[in-house]
Amino acid sequence: MKFLTALLLTALLSFVGGLYAPWWSLALMSFLVAVLVAQRPGKAFLAGFLALFLLWGCVALWLDVRNKGLLSARIGELLGLGSSSILLILVTALIGGLVAGFAALTGSYLRSPKRTTSFR
Repeated sequence: MKFLTALLLTALLSFVGGLYAPWWSLALMSFLVAVLVAQRPGKAFLAGFLALFLLWGCVALWLDVRNKGLLSARIGELLGLGSSSILLILVTALIGGLVAGFAALTGSYLRSPKRTTSFR
């Protein structure tokens, strides 16, 4: 249940933050959700990654459909991806997912108790 809550909250806050703040605000939102919703680091990374992978993928697909793939085909050619709109959408979603995932991982590590090693 915490995983789904973190996933939905990260996607929602990142979407709203993206309307009013720069693109990197998604990292702040993912970090804050990971600090507030206690999860293991792996699950926190996965929740942040999936939330933004799906969000940015859907938004990029929606924008691509609205302009009939013209812009994504041209950008894909500039980036060396060919004129494949789908490949550009996947790369976009992957970048957003990785940024959010690592921010959530950082938040999860901040929340977890510090472990010290004992030599006794």
